[in-house]
Amino acid sequence: MRLTKVMPNPLNSLIQNIFDLNFFFNFLLKDFILKFNNTWHGVCSCNYKLKPRKRITMAINAMHVAKTGLNAQQVRMQVISNNLANVNTNGFKRDRANFESLLYQIIRSSGAQTSVDTELTSGFSVGTGVNIVNSNKLHSQGSIVSTDNSLDLAIDGGGFFQVLLPDGQVVYTRNGAFSRNNEGILTTNSGFIIQPEIAIPAEATKINVSADGIVSVQIPEQVEAQEVGQLQLADFQNRTGLQPIGENFYVETTSSGPPVIENPFAAGFGKIIQGSLESSNVNVVQELVDMIETQRAYEVNSKAITSVDEMLRFVSNNL
Repeated sequence: MRLTKVMPNPLNSLIQNIFDLNFFFNFLLKDFILKFNNTWHGVCSCNYKLKPRKRITMAINAMHVAKTGLNAQQVRMQVISNNLANVNTNGFKRDRANFESLLYQIIRSSGAQTSVDTELTSGFSVGTGVNIVNSNKLHSQGSIVSTDNSLDLAIDGGGFFQVLLPDGQVVYTRNGAFSRNNEGILTTNSGFIIQPEIAIPAEATKINVSADGIVSVQIPEQVEAQEVGQLQLADFQNRTGLQPIGENFYVETTSSGPPVIENPFAAGFGKIIQGSLESSNVNVVQELVDMIETQRAYEVNSKAITSVDEMLRFVSNNL
């Protein structure tokens, strides 16, 4: 009879090791809970009692809550830094981080019976931290700055310029720093064509853009100006739903709704101001105040983690 050597299954060994470690840590945890319970009653004279496991869990949860605060303040600081970095970006709209509280642990509900004839007037609920919901673009009007450049256009009011990307996608911007390409077509400084497409003759000596978006040029030996195109603006039902993609461009989303195309100065749309640019709507003073506030909040949350760690160390050293 031939004996076959059975090779051990690595997966079974791994499972057994995990089981053994789990048993070991549970044993340590039970011993720690028992000692923590005795120490707690030695240093605290209060009558309110929590189950031993809850006491340790709530101490560790406090660290987790503070950690969510650190993460939230880090994101807020990044938003503020981006606002300050773009303080001189034409047409830039500042961002604002929005927070919400996480789920609450309901330990005792409001109205719970405390005796036969009495009940709690308010419940016992403990928060689990904070979360960043989203960041909003605040589409308030920026200051209009004169440049005396005939191809610099500012929108005073609602609306966005339309820009055609090489892949055929139409994007939207408030940055009106335009130029002409080698074919005389009106483009952004990056070379993307403005929509509707407007071609300016090479022999034009003067370019005029009216408040309602009519583009006309002065040709030598012609008395009257020649109209060469009509600028149109796009606007959205929900501007904050637009998705920023960089280069001061926004793209349409289901949240923003489809674009509404109109001539400047139409109902609900702004007018065009030639020879000017819309500056960023970032308020440097307000951003610095928000930065200090964020820094202090970060420090406080960091201090909370340190304090909980010191509390657990005190318990551990006095067991």
